[in-house]
Amino acid sequence: MRQYVAPTVTVDGVVLRLLGEQLEVLLVRREQSPFKGEWALPGSYVSRSETTTQALQRTLHAKAGLDAQQLTFTEQLYTFDTPAMQDPRGHAVSVIYFVLGRGLQPAAGKGESPTFFPVDALPHLAYQHNDVVWHTLERLKGKITYTNIMFALLPSRFTFRQLQTGYQAILGRALDKRNFRKKILELHLIEPTASFDKKSAHRPARLYRFKKQSLESLTRNFD
Repeated sequence: MRQYVAPTVTVDGVVLRLLGEQLEVLLVRREQSPFKGEWALPGSYVSRSETTTQALQRTLHAKAGLDAQQLTFTEQLYTFDTPAMQDPRGHAVSVIYFVLGRGLQPAAGKGESPTFFPVDALPHLAYQHNDVVWHTLERLKGKITYTNIMFALLPSRFTFRQLQTGYQAILGRALDKRNFRKKILELHLIEPTASFDKKSAHRPARLYRFKKQSLESLTRNFD
C-alpha cells in the first residue's frame, strides 16, 4: 500500500495599496532556496498551533512590519496546490489571502527587503506568483463593481478626483468624469463632509467619505 504523506500548508498574502494614481502590491526578496534572490509574495508555513489567518498576520508583521490593525480588508481568496505553485520542496497547499490597506509602508531594514511594486510593472516572481497577483486583481476589479470595497484603499476622507483615480487604477482604463460622478452619486455610497482639500493648486475640493467602513454589496452594479 502506498504511504500517505500529508501536504505542507502555507499561506501567501497579496497586499495591495493605492499610491497616488498607482495600484501597488507588496513583494519580498527571498533569502533562501528555492528561488533565492527572486521576488515573491510574502508567505510562510502554517504551524499546527495557528489558523491560516493568524499565520498571515504573523508573516506580514515579521517580513514587512505590518500589523493587523493597518489592514483594512482581508479575505481568503482561494487555494493553490503544488502543480500550480511549482514548489520543489514537495507537495504543498498554499492558502492565498487578498489584503488591502491605506497608506501602507513596509518597515525599513527587514531582511527580505519588503517593497511595493506597481501591479502593471512586476518583475518575474517565484512560485508563479505573477498568476496569483493576476487572479487577485481580477477579483478586485469585480468587487469594485458590486461592493464598496474602495473604502479599504482610500483615505478616510477623499476628493472625487481621488475616488475616480482609484477606480481607474484598478480597472486599468480611463473613466468619463461626468458619467463617473453621476454613477457614484446614484449608488449612495459616499457622503460629503464639511471639509475641503486645501492642498489643491486650484479651488479647494470638497472632501467625501464612505457611509460605511465595512464591506457591503451595492443595490446595483457600478458598470
